[in-house]
Amino acid sequence: MTSLLEVTNISKRFGGLLAVDNVSFNLRSRGVTALVGPNGAGKTTCFNLISGALQPTAGTIRFEGGLISGRPAEAICRLGIGRTFQIVRPMRDMTVLENAMVGAFSWTRKVAEARETAFDSLETVGLAGKAKSSISQLTLPDRKMLETAKALSTRPRLLLLDEVMAGLRPTEAASVVRVLRRLVERGLTILLVEHVMRIVMEAAENVVVLHHGAKIAEGTPEYIVKHPEVLAGYLGDGFGG
Repeated sequence: MTSLLEVTNISKRFGGLLAVDNVSFNLRSRGVTALVGPNGAGKTTCFNLISGALQPTAGTIRFEGGLISGRPAEAICRLGIGRTFQIVRPMRDMTVLENAMVGAFSWTRKVAEARETAFDSLETVGLAGKAKSSISQLTLPDRKMLETAKALSTRPRLLLLDEVMAGLRPTEAASVVRVLRRLVERGLTILLVEHVMRIVMEAAENVVVLHHGAKIAEGTPEYIVKHPEVLAGYLGDGFGG
């Protein structure tokens, strides 16, 4: 059975810096995979390579069997890969609904169609009641969920979530985990960058661990938290506490 996403021996070099070093992993349809590691491990660079924001120096990326490495970001988005960004920057002069509509315009030019899809996305993440609100009225958790709604409005089959729970209190993060479970139940596949191992243990079925740009482990959360190299590298130093 073909994997939904196949990342094969990808590397990314910025001058003398090897940010991603020969990384491979596959994602099957449905479910949550967490991409973890300390700051500077190469997680966001991997996201940028998968989404087309950056092109790999070496290696290939396939989505639903088709080669996507080397294609522009907008083309990859239209193929069915949506993503959020670590730094949330909503457009402040637009309402919550209008912000979410931006994602829908990746595949339609019909305003009514974009509005309907965006509202459905807001409903999915619990923001439908704030659709007419201004950005200034949103809390940090709301802004994180708006970023997710915007990505959902692109109608993805694979959703890349870059630290969507960073800065949230435990109860707020638990609410986001419930949203992720609903998305998986609807058939979505999620690749999640997350630092807090407690959340990873709760949200993900599979974990890929990066360190200095290279993959050092992959497996279930229970396997990862006992992996000698992972423990030696950073879990023992308080990573994800």
